[in-house]
Amino acid sequence: MGNSGTATTDLDVALEKHRTELTGYCYRMLGSSFEAEDAVQDTLVRAWRSYDKFEGRSSLRSWLYRIATNVCLDMLSASKKRARPMDLTESTPLAQAALTPRPDHTWLEPMPDARVLPTVEDPAEAAVAKESVRLAFMAALQQLPPKQRAVLILREVLAWKASEVAELLGTTVASVNSALQRARATLAERDDKAAGAAVSDPLDDEQQRLLERYVKAFEGYDMTALTALLHEDAVMTMPPFDLWLTGHGDITGFMTTLGAACAGSRLLPVQVNGLPGFAQYKPDPEAGGFSAWAVQVLEISAGRITGFHCFLDTGRWFPLFGLPLHLEAEADQVEQGA
Repeated sequence: MGNSGTATTDLDVALEKHRTELTGYCYRMLGSSFEAEDAVQDTLVRAWRSYDKFEGRSSLRSWLYRIATNVCLDMLSASKKRARPMDLTESTPLAQAALTPRPDHTWLEPMPDARVLPTVEDPAEAAVAKESVRLAFMAALQQLPPKQRAVLILREVLAWKASEVAELLGTTVASVNSALQRARATLAERDDKAAGAAVSDPLDDEQQRLLERYVKAFEGYDMTALTALLHEDAVMTMPPFDLWLTGHGDITGFMTTLGAACAGSRLLPVQVNGLPGFAQYKPDPEAGGFSAWAVQVLEISAGRITGFHCFLDTGRWFPLFGLPLHLEAEADQVEQGA
């Protein structure tokens, strides 16, 4: 009986070791943080239940990926593609800006790096993993049929051999190569403004300074300083609203009109989707202090901010990032304000 308990614990530990990389895989497949975590939980439960049937012909890791792929393909057949606002509508001029929400399942969701990027020694491998969870790449993946999506992720992101992918999907090497070609062609056709986001890993000094200037400009709600940091064609999105704005004039115009209540916000840095980001807390006139408002994800290219994406469903996002929903006012800030 004791041995059986030890074997169970050993299996739990062996399965758990793969959780982060499997979450990354399921997240790329599904475009949803919460669905990815559900899919991984389902994968590990299925593996645990059917472990006695695992014959060891492939590695435990390959076997888990096969289960996870089947779980994701089942989930994808029942749901629509997740998207960003610019995948669904035209950009709106500020004068016509209206905040129309769409249901949660419409949107590509943000994800903390720590939940999907396992620690790897090789810097090149780490860079590929980060690039493959960035919002632009994730949105492009969602345009692919589910099987092509799986092939592209396994071959290009995880560097599996065509023969290993064929075995996992129960198909031929020729069919895997053909799916990969079609997936690459689809991605190449996408005219993606944000795809040019060039973020170093780790951030170089210039990018670090850009972020410091951004925090100062945003917390001070200094629109002149913010305009200097935004690319002239920068894009701002705010899921669950389908509105998106183009250009620093409309973005700063929005922030001083419909978004004026964000003045005086606090920003805390977060690592999100392989990109720099911030948890934004805005002043809470009723309770005092600051209330969670948005997870901001920034895309940077050539020394400017090209994408400014605010995910507003704080009741879902802040706990995912392990962040409180309220910050107390700091004593020195209260004194300064007095």
